[in-house]
Amino acid sequence: MQPTAQTHYQAELDAGRFSIQHCLQCQNHVFTPRELCPHCGASPLGWVPASGLGTVYSATTIARKADAGGNYNVALIDLDEGVRIMSRVEGVAPEDVRIGLRVQAHVAQQDGRGLVLFQPVAQGGAA
Repeated sequence: MQPTAQTHYQAELDAGRFSIQHCLQCQNHVFTPRELCPHCGASPLGWVPASGLGTVYSATTIARKADAGGNYNVALIDLDEGVRIMSRVEGVAPEDVRIGLRVQAHVAQQDGRGLVLFQPVAQGGAA
């Protein structure tokens, strides 16, 4: 039996790779993982490495006590490929994550599972 799109996506992350789907028919990128292209209905969808570059579309700070890990942010990131992903931006204070901030993805491991996190792009770096 073929693995589902979500299973394949997680397996790629667990191996340290951030991949997104790409429709071979209409050439659109697709996220979240699915079996059919939401743009044209084609199947199957291919997988391509994500550039990981994107822009913060929206962000919020979640307040927690310091002994519970402290504050963190939840952000919606518009990837340069034209899809939106929910994640966290690290490397800056949660309240400093702003709409329009350029970010770069990386795959981190947490409890043996891969997940996509973002860091601000250094000024003068990749855009």
